[in-house]
Amino acid sequence: MNGAAKKVDVFQAIADPTRRDVLRLLAFKERSIAEISSQYDMSRTAIVKHLNVLTEVGLVNGKKIGREKVYHLQPEPLTEVNEWLAYYEQFWNNKLSRLKFLVENEDINK
Repeated sequence: MNGAAKKVDVFQAIADPTRRDVLRLLAFKERSIAEISSQYDMSRTAIVKHLNVLTEVGLVNGKKIGREKVYHLQPEPLTEVNEWLAYYEQFWNNKLSRLKFLVENEDINK
């Protein structure tokens, strides 16, 4: 990679189940690294790596309070994900409408 760090986007960041779960935890309140890492069966270093990815894409922000770093959710980057999903929702709605039609008309065709 020519020594340059690969840029992570919001989709890559939320692709990991642990990072999605960290976002869920932070949706309720700010939490320190210690609080977050106590929820998982992995090292504090591994949690910090996950937090760094989330910070890089702007989903979380950390601030130093005393000797601890506290993180909070910044959901704005999820707007991109929501817009992407909204486009594809039309296809699901179409399929669900078709399924509803078939189920409701099943008795008529017998």
